[in-house]
Amino acid sequence: MFNQTSSLTRRSFCVSTAAVAAGALCPGSSQDLFAKKTDRFQLKYILGSSMYGYLKLEEILPEVKKTGSAAIDIWPKPHGDQREQIEAMGAERFQELLKKNDVTLGCMTHYMLGPFGLQKEMKFAQKFGCQTMVTGGKGPKDLKGKELKAAVGKFLEQMKPHLAVAEETGVTIAVENHANNLIDSPDSLKWLAELRPSKNLGIAFAPYHLPQDEKLLCNLIETLDDSISVFYGWQHGMGCMKKLPKEQELLQMPGRGSLNFEPILGSLKKINYNGWTEIFMHPVPRGIPILETSTAVTAEINHSRKYLDELL
Repeated sequence: MFNQTSSLTRRSFCVSTAAVAAGALCPGSSQDLFAKKTDRFQLKYILGSSMYGYLKLEEILPEVKKTGSAAIDIWPKPHGDQREQIEAMGAERFQELLKKNDVTLGCMTHYMLGPFGLQKEMKFAQKFGCQTMVTGGKGPKDLKGKELKAAVGKFLEQMKPHLAVAEETGVTIAVENHANNLIDSPDSLKWLAELRPSKNLGIAFAPYHLPQDEKLLCNLIETLDDSISVFYGWQHGMGCMKKLPKEQELLQMPGRGSLNFEPILGSLKKINYNGWTEIFMHPVPRGIPILETSTAVTAEINHSRKYLDELL
């Protein structure tokens, strides 16, 4: 079992030389989000493109600022197709759209590529000053104890050449605790944080995939500390694997389901969390907007944002 007393450093405010260089080359990059500091703890919101299904970037990007976000998280198929849209329009046109809407590329999510298939995408992300990439883990599931620790250690050894590229490009690879993979349990997350060989490997923390126990989630957040790069405002509700009436599907959203986010936000504040917060859910089937129009999607995200901000 993981030693809960293991010491993890507080979040560092230093960024790699490569990341600074990328930000300097790309005015309006995610570096700018750190320019203004306030004494009050705040969440740094990012908007997931998949919340709008396969809607066009021309329609999604104007919604980013409306949700209190300054950056977009670009998803590929099957959840969204915005990465494919960028490929079709070209990087220059995408940069124009970002500038027009005063939005930065803050994150790219790539589950299909997996943790060992991101090198080309990290170099693409560097062009936009994008410093975060989310993916899943890789390895056997349902392990415990020493076997789990050994498997996480092996995974991290396999990640070293990919982390070398992450360091060169200023990207943090954030591994989500996605169901049915090596990194899916509280202990696996703890070992990942404890054993990671580089600060360019982080965690995308998804409450949805963990027990819906506020105390457990709070303790885990405080243990993982500065290894958390992305926090999903996302709860299990009634799940996202089968078609449900919309009011039941929306129970995944903060403020809709039964999970109390107040103590969870308290733990994020305690560790001075400075990563992305993405208000999130999955629709059924994948690839459709969570609601019928972009206006309705934005309103629903803002409903959850208001809930979270009022708790703060």
